[in-house]
Amino acid sequence: MITEIALLKIRQGQSAAFEDAFIKAQPIIESATGYIQHELLQCLEQDDKYLLMVHWNTIEDHTTGFRQSEGYKDWKKLLHHFYDPFPVVEHYKRII
Repeated sequence: MITEIALLKIRQGQSAAFEDAFIKAQPIIESATGYIQHELLQCLEQDDKYLLMVHWNTIEDHTTGFRQSEGYKDWKKLLHHFYDPFPVVEHYKRII
């Protein structure tokens, strides 16, 4: 299992709209091959900052399977216009 981590900085004043769009987008990622679970956390100090953590079976399930899927096109339409700047996405593995 790997964990995808993305720090999401949302355009100022767009947090409520982002959260509504994310609720609509959840079924897209949840239906992806290799998807295990996800969490979306809101920063307490900065309302427009979120942490997205997605657990995948393999890194390829995310980087190839999901990102090259038709569902990803819909995910992008729903969410990508909220980001400023576009997030850096990293993948982590558990070692302990």
